Amino acid sequence: MRERGAATVVAVALISGLILVTAGLVDVSRLVAARAQAVAAADAAARAAAPVTFFGGDPVAEAAAFADRNGARLEVCRCPLDRSMQPRVVTVEVSAPVDLALLGSHT
Repeated sequence: MRERGAATVVAVALISGLILVTAGLVDVSRLVAARAQAVAAADAAARAAAPVTFFGGDPVAEAAAFADRNGARLEVCRCPLDRSMQPRVVTVEVSAPVDLALLGSHT
């Protein structure tokens, strides 16, 4: 029985598996980085919109501008206008694009 080339088949399978695992780890790290970018953009957008709710203007436009500057897109902004000095909550939701090696582009 001849077994020439059997080691080559095993080596190719192992290398293919390592490449697949590496691509998966790269995708996971890209997802983590995209999430951190989205969190930073949401934080910046909310902090930019908050003062505008007190003094007038367009808090949604302000939030969208800061989200865009941080590489994200504003999806939702709940920014109640109220000229009183009462505390309020400003809520924003953003989306950030991410390109994955195995799964393509996602938001």
